[in-house]
Amino acid sequence: MSGTVVRWATKHGFARLGISAAARKGDIQARYFVDPAVRADPYPFYDRIREQGPLVRGSLMWATARHDVASAVLRSDAFGVGFSDRRLPAPVALLWRLGRRTTPIGPVDPPSMLVTDPPDHTRYRRLVAKVFTARAIEGLRPKIEQTAQELLSDLGPRFDLVERYAALLPVTVIADILGVPMGMRRQFLDWGTMAAPTLDLGLTYRQYRRTEIGIRRSNAWMRGHFERLRANPGDDLLSQLVHLEGEQLTDDELLATAGLLLAAGFETTVNLLGTGAALLMTHPDELGKLQEDPGRWRGAVEEMLRYDSPVQNTARICQRPVEIAGVPLQPGHVVVPMLGGANRDPAVFEDPARFDVTRANARDHLSFSGGVHYCLGAALARLEGEIGLKTLFDRHPGLVIDGAPQRRRTRVLRGYASLPVAASVTV
Repeated sequence: MSGTVVRWATKHGFARLGISAAARKGDIQARYFVDPAVRADPYPFYDRIREQGPLVRGSLMWATARHDVASAVLRSDAFGVGFSDRRLPAPVALLWRLGRRTTPIGPVDPPSMLVTDPPDHTRYRRLVAKVFTARAIEGLRPKIEQTAQELLSDLGPRFDLVERYAALLPVTVIADILGVPMGMRRQFLDWGTMAAPTLDLGLTYRQYRRTEIGIRRSNAWMRGHFERLRANPGDDLLSQLVHLEGEQLTDDELLATAGLLLAAGFETTVNLLGTGAALLMTHPDELGKLQEDPGRWRGAVEEMLRYDSPVQNTARICQRPVEIAGVPLQPGHVVVPMLGGANRDPAVFEDPARFDVTRANARDHLSFSGGVHYCLGAALARLEGEIGLKTLFDRHPGLVIDGAPQRRRTRVLRGYASLPVAASVTV
């Protein structure tokens, strides 16, 4: 049995069998993973989960679509993200350990911060924070503004907003952060697209094999890139990480961190830009408010993140006995905070299904998670969203959807794969 088959079986194959069996028995949570209608529009599903109670038990996991409960889980030190094979049946645990020996390092593979708990997570975050500072992110503003203007200058009257703008803006910025040559921009896009489904649960073998190919190719290139940066460092943030004085990151840790920066700096933003643009084109009155008062753009980005979150859910594993919302949980229990559902909790957001760029408490959303695993790329995504969307509609104030948009086929990540538009007015 090949290593890829073993890794697929332990990461997705067994889970896929369990989800399918649960769905056949009517498990409502299993529907989330198998029902195409839920993937297309998950919000009615979140409403049903929320109506059933603060914490809803399924045959495989617990779930919540309530803001207060999701927030409590994300911030509690009783929960972690690290997986222990000690909780697996012995034969499955053996397969897991065999598969881990040759696994490529992707965004959901150790030592990525996404799946690492303190104290390792604390160390990684502290080292990355030395260079990935608020000042460093704000220092990218001129680069983002310049890139947005250049991309928009190269477009005709009709174009695919995702392919020609929403994807290229963040990948250009993240390439600059990682010291990646501009000629590699398209290649990084391809690798990122191949790896994105790894966040979903229950991939088919074909889907998983494709993600591994993309991650392996990215790993091989990045390892060579580290050596180039050691010999000839630039002024990019990755060069600073490679050359940290004192305590340093190993190559595997650098690889995981670079991959996470790529995912955090790209995946969230491409979905935010595409979704935000679509929302403004379908809500012209809201766009009008921004055109009348450009000072509202920052708050508008928060409302876009709340209304249709780029990341729809996450998972936490109970590490010790704890009670949440009156429900006792034990070590090994998996809880899924449905971020997209929490962001539409009527107990927190008045008329939550209404898109309102002037909403006063829009920033209370959980789209960037919470607690120690609060999204590393949140500040960058906000900055790119604000600049990218404002620049787009300043240049094309009459932009309209011109064709049938296509949603991404992922479930954790929500956004557009294609968004054809026409610039009916150009200034």
